[in-house]
Amino acid sequence: MQAASLRQIPVGVWVLGFVSLLMDISSEMIHSLLPLFMVGTLGASAFAVGLVEGLAEATALMVKVFSGALSDYLGRRKGLALLGYGLGALTKPLFAVAPGMGLVLTARLIDRVGKGIRGAPRDALVADITPARLRGAAFGLRQSLDTVGAFLGPLLAVGLMLLWANDFRAVFWVAVIPGMLAVALLLFGLREPEVAVARSNGNPIRYRNLQRLGWPYWWVVLVGAAFTLARFSEAFLVLRAQQGGIAVALVPLVMVVMNLVYAATAYPFGKLSDRISHVRLLAGGLLMLIVADLVLAASSQWAVVLVGVLLWGVHMGMTQGLLSAMVAEVAPADLRGTAFGVFSLVSGMAMLLASAVAGLLWDRLGASFTFYCGAGFCLLTLLLLGLRKSGSPR
Repeated sequence: MQAASLRQIPVGVWVLGFVSLLMDISSEMIHSLLPLFMVGTLGASAFAVGLVEGLAEATALMVKVFSGALSDYLGRRKGLALLGYGLGALTKPLFAVAPGMGLVLTARLIDRVGKGIRGAPRDALVADITPARLRGAAFGLRQSLDTVGAFLGPLLAVGLMLLWANDFRAVFWVAVIPGMLAVALLLFGLREPEVAVARSNGNPIRYRNLQRLGWPYWWVVLVGAAFTLARFSEAFLVLRAQQGGIAVALVPLVMVVMNLVYAATAYPFGKLSDRISHVRLLAGGLLMLIVADLVLAASSQWAVVLVGVLLWGVHMGMTQGLLSAMVAEVAPADLRGTAFGVFSLVSGMAMLLASAVAGLLWDRLGASFTFYCGAGFCLLTLLLLGLRKSGSPR
């Protein structure tokens, strides 16, 4: 049954999934080492790491609102996605030559602008080409392939760090290759339908369009923002693992473990979301994150951190594709790009706040307090889900 279900998913979704896989190999080879590079080589503080990561992820999420709305206005998605992936690939060499935090921040921001440009049009394209009955599975599959790249990247980074005696910059140069392959696959491997989606009328971003999105959509946006406040950047998982005293070259294994679990669970949970209550599944993901935060707060010993990272990966598999499917379910077809973009804008603001606060707490009060606060935000989000009277149909 699983194989039959996978065969029903459109070829375009598979292509987009493998494009994401290649780009994530490229990105995670760098990002799994970047916190260590910033702290150990460039002398940055945990607050600086949190600020860089928060600004970067917030930039990506906020740019989505404009690219998504523009894709609705143009009625086309692929060109914007290609621009975004191209920008991401072209910024990779900047990390290898960065002499200080200034260029690292610049490269990180431009890279995330590329992610922001491609994100909403790509997600809207998945929704456009997939039948409604398969959307949860399609988003789960794309997320799963994306996450395969997210654990292969750190795994390659570990191997090359061991081979090249902790030469960060050499590893960053190798990361350029899969990024370029991702752009080539999207350019030549995906043919957008002649009419991707009916064009929205008027200016790309209009108040009337936001009104048309409706309360069920805005409830999903509110929940997504609260969820993002509870889940700060994964850079802090890397820093927590480093506190356990293992070799620097092996620290990225925490991202390998997390993304391996994430990749293994994203499709099954995505498929499950097509059959059960979205709210119930999201609540389960929040409970999983609470347990992960409590475990990570308890100790920096390698075995304990590993358990926390495993649980973090399960919660990602349960929730990330689900939130995309929830947006697709409640958004009008001609405003899907705008819907994904606005959702990402609000989530981006929450991510910036969450990561900056996490870094500040880490520096002032320690790692354990940071994770305890994350668990507290999860409880608040669960309360928000419990207060729901109406809105999202599921």
